[in-house]
Amino acid sequence: MWGFITVMNDILINTFKGVFNLSPTQRALIQFSFFGAFFIISLIYYLISSSKGKDPINKIGYKSGMAISLLICGIGCVSFYGAAHLNSYNAFLFSLFILASGVTLLQICANPYATILGKKGSESSRLNLAQGFNSLGTTLGPIVGTILIYKVFSTGELTAFSISKTYLAYGIIFIILAIIVKFSNMPSFQNNEKIGSGAGVFKHRQLTLGVLAIFFYVGSEVAIGSWIVEYLKDENIVGMSEENASYFLSFFWGGLMIGRLMASYALNSELSKQRKYLSMAIIGLVVFMGIYLVTGIKMDAGSFAFSPIEFSKIAMYIAFIALCFVAFIIGDGKPSKSLVVFSCINFVLLTIAVLAKGQLAFIVIISTGLFFSIGWTNIFSLAISNLGKYTSQGSSLLVMAVVGGAILPLIQSVIIEKVNVQTSFIIPIFGMLYLIYYGLSGYKPAKIIEE
Repeated sequence: MWGFITVMNDILINTFKGVFNLSPTQRALIQFSFFGAFFIISLIYYLISSSKGKDPINKIGYKSGMAISLLICGIGCVSFYGAAHLNSYNAFLFSLFILASGVTLLQICANPYATILGKKGSESSRLNLAQGFNSLGTTLGPIVGTILIYKVFSTGELTAFSISKTYLAYGIIFIILAIIVKFSNMPSFQNNEKIGSGAGVFKHRQLTLGVLAIFFYVGSEVAIGSWIVEYLKDENIVGMSEENASYFLSFFWGGLMIGRLMASYALNSELSKQRKYLSMAIIGLVVFMGIYLVTGIKMDAGSFAFSPIEFSKIAMYIAFIALCFVAFIIGDGKPSKSLVVFSCINFVLLTIAVLAKGQLAFIVIISTGLFFSIGWTNIFSLAISNLGKYTSQGSSLLVMAVVGGAILPLIQSVIIEKVNVQTSFIIPIFGMLYLIYYGLSGYKPAKIIEE
């Protein structure tokens, strides 16, 4: 649901255009409101933690923190219904802010929770497994969202209520999940150790440079997810219809799922190479076929039909899955090395996307998702490594850096208005350059002198 609700922003960018007649810059406020909440809420969390000397999540426990976060997500989704009655774009943006506040707190709780819930040394593997299911949500989100908004809750004309009813359903699911988590048997992991007031956490070089890495990683990924439909629709690049372009968005987000599930094996030091490689190959092909079949589900005249994309149009995607497999072998199970390899590949793919036309432009832009897959988990695990009592505080700073998802798409929207959509993809290229630096040098801790 966390991945599902985040990728719904990409659908909103296009649906709100029709409802409120918005410019690219106004549409970019969707991502700005959503990811801006990450910055504001994480900053508040950090200030409370650093001034009081006690971390809120450590005090109440990770399980309770996740339950509260899910409840706030539910409230944000339900508030969409009120925004529809007001028929106000600004009210929808405020609802998004509430929703994103819940997702922000969920990030602060869930990411470190996954790293400490198991053996030391395989943190990246666990995070990638968790993020693989997050990516299942981001893959299904565009498909389910498109069907619900345009078919199920639409009365023949796209309205604000088509959107609000969809989010009302999501809100109910979030509230149910909050109850399930609260009464589950998961360990709480409370920690009452005093972390001290001040900015001691910033003594950790891998964290401070990791904050910038998360900024550029999330900003680049969201920038592509936000404008890929616009890219594919452009008659001078690919020239697809909006509906078809929205379906291919699932291959971009599906690439993250494929890569993350492959990474859960590739970065697991407890597995033999033979088992790793076999599992990765099977996952890559099986998940690809799953995405291919799911994107073939259409809804017309009130009933579902199966009309898959012509396989020849997407067959080349398999070659990029194979390249992803090779990239994992070169990365050799090391998070820093893998980050460099994957970012270098995306640097090349995005450069081609800025220059190419037609089928080549189409296949390279949707394939970038495969090589974004390990970015979040590898950066996060490298950045919070050896933080000890500062782990939750460091997590809040990393989540604060998700504001890159608000800023880079907005910068890209200005380039789209002033130049064109293809040139705007130079923005994530700069992001890849910083990730390459972080994987080569930025992740290495400096020697810390304890207070």
